[in-house]
Amino acid sequence: MSQFENVTVVKKANVYFDGKVTSRAVVFADGTKKTLGIMLPGDYEFGTDCLEIMEILAGDLKVLLPGETEWLHIQGEGEFNVPANTKFKLQVAEVTDYCCSYIYE
Repeated sequence: MSQFENVTVVKKANVYFDGKVTSRAVVFADGTKKTLGIMLPGDYEFGTDCLEIMEILAGDLKVLLPGETEWLHIQGEGEFNVPANTKFKLQVAEVTDYCCSYIYE
């Protein structure tokens, strides 16, 4: 899906790591939420409250998922899931464009 229809966009940005990671929330009619964002090169660690589906639209990064010992390398496009109530690490090598979906069960 290259675009979203009939959504509300929250104007205020989510800003993390001194502005190196930013996103905007998109809320759908059924109440579900996604964020669209950009990550600049750097090393980051994030925590989750719910299941997150991270869709990488463009970029170059490595991801260390909870319970894993090997990093997942994504160049260009890719996707990974992060379980609820966990932490994951990112090593971003070049500007990365992403869409994160939040799944509350």
